[in-house]
Amino acid sequence: MGKKIQYAVVARGAAVLAEHGAGGTTTNAGAVARQILERLHAAVGGAAADCRVSYTQGLYVFHVMRADGLTALCMTDDDATAASGRRIPFAFLEDIHGKFVKTYGRAALTALAYAMNDEFSRVLSKQMDYYSNDPNADCITRMKGEMDQVRSIMIDNIDKVLERGDRLEMLVDKTTTMQGNTMRFKRQARRFRNTVWWRNVKLTAAVILILLAIIYIVLAYMCHGFTLPSCVC
Repeated sequence: MGKKIQYAVVARGAAVLAEHGAGGTTTNAGAVARQILERLHAAVGGAAADCRVSYTQGLYVFHVMRADGLTALCMTDDDATAASGRRIPFAFLEDIHGKFVKTYGRAALTALAYAMNDEFSRVLSKQMDYYSNDPNADCITRMKGEMDQVRSIMIDNIDKVLERGDRLEMLVDKTTTMQGNTMRFKRQARRFRNTVWWRNVKLTAAVILILLAIIYIVLAYMCHGFTLPSCVC
């Protein structure tokens, strides 16, 4: 397997911060790359939006990814592009962009041209070799695509679950209200039963007292006095 990614550069606007070319391709590829960088930098007054584009130049294709104020660019041969589409080149660009931002952070926004070249060109060389020659690179990229697809499906399912959750929450609220009404009804029924019971007790006691009073009056009449003198021995 020959080299697929033959040149790579990381730039801020038109200023190259780091670059690496395989097999002496830096000079010619760098000239074309600088034209592309200047074209992007000139777009909208140098404030071009984030983008992913590819340009064909003879037998080579230049892939560009611009994000967070930085531009990552690589050159591949046309055969490599036909074999893997833009999948591997843009996976490479995402990788080096992430490594560059993680390594230098905001310092990259004010650094001079080629300020990171000595150190980061070795990273470019290593990642170029990996994405050009390691068969796992394409598998990993494909897996990432499948994972992104699965993630999109999961997010969609989560949205549906959340929407269903809102409906369930409404049902729960209604159920809670019904439970509250049931509890209030039970308390009211219990108080009503207690009230009726005490009323029955009072009524029974009153009837008993009245009956005792009647019996006493009858006995007093028959025994010729309230002290029942004729009935008490």
